[in-house]
Amino acid sequence: MSNNTTFNALVVEETSDGKFNKSIQTRNVSDLPENDLLIEVHYSSLNYKDAMSAAGNKMITKNYPHTPGIDAAGIVISDKSGTFEEGQQVLVFGYDLGMETPGGLGQMVSIPADWALPCPSSLTLKEAMCYGTGGLTAALCIQKLEKIGAKPSDGPVAVTGATGGVGSISIAILKQLGYEVIAFSGKPEQSEHLKKLGASDVRHRDTINEVGSRPVGRELWANAIDTLGGDYLANLLKQTKSGGAVSACGLASSTELEMTVLPFIIRGISLLGIDSVTIPLAQKQEIWARVATDMKLPDIEQYCEEITLEQTPEYLERFIANKVVGRYVVNVRG
Repeated sequence: MSNNTTFNALVVEETSDGKFNKSIQTRNVSDLPENDLLIEVHYSSLNYKDAMSAAGNKMITKNYPHTPGIDAAGIVISDKSGTFEEGQQVLVFGYDLGMETPGGLGQMVSIPADWALPCPSSLTLKEAMCYGTGGLTAALCIQKLEKIGAKPSDGPVAVTGATGGVGSISIAILKQLGYEVIAFSGKPEQSEHLKKLGASDVRHRDTINEVGSRPVGRELWANAIDTLGGDYLANLLKQTKSGGAVSACGLASSTELEMTVLPFIIRGISLLGIDSVTIPLAQKQEIWARVATDMKLPDIEQYCEEITLEQTPEYLERFIANKVVGRYVVNVRG
């Protein structure tokens, strides 16, 4: 493949008055960074981090113009490192993809070979992106709860941000593994959707905060997965049963955490941090093996809406406006 081969990509540009414009543009392969692995991207997915990068958040992406997309699934064009064969199907999640390195919302990416892993034979490229970083994060949250002993017989698992990508896939996987799920959402009109995903009970997310300033509350759930942070996380912890744990993976509400240490020392609660971006590739392969087996949802595509590259500017705005429901998979070549 020659370096002047063209491809389409979402490009975010910073204007002189500090605004950020999104458009689909034609790029050359020679515009990509010099790395060992060149991939023809077939599918990507949308995540909150992509929306922040596309909105000009300098904590995510400092340099513009830029192509977001922290997820990519595609076919190897060439690999100077010899790790992958031409034509092999591969997946990329996280590391610097879509942050400073041009990401999966372009039809080609050039990355270090140790950012990619083979696509499991039991998953198509599209199915893999229906999970994407959101699904990977959900699986890591559940796996971490299990590693400290969580099991379905302990009682219900609370999931916040239930209509979002991580929340919705968490509910579906938990249900498949035999857990009872209490879904918390700020979108009561989505209750039936959440019950179809597998939630046995749907509550407004603000009910978590009814415990108020008390250091601990009634023990209402055995374990929890939190995507919100802030008071929601603090008050989830206050109402988790003795010996239980909360996997924390998001900050959609706040990065702050104000509470006493009492839930930790009188109930033995654990707060488990989840990083799906920079964890070693071996850990990504381990959890991906589970996503392809016991955590594989029989019809993963029903949890996703497929969109085209041309639709991504509009859909990224939904994250900023808090109007996301489920996962959005991008048919980059569609």
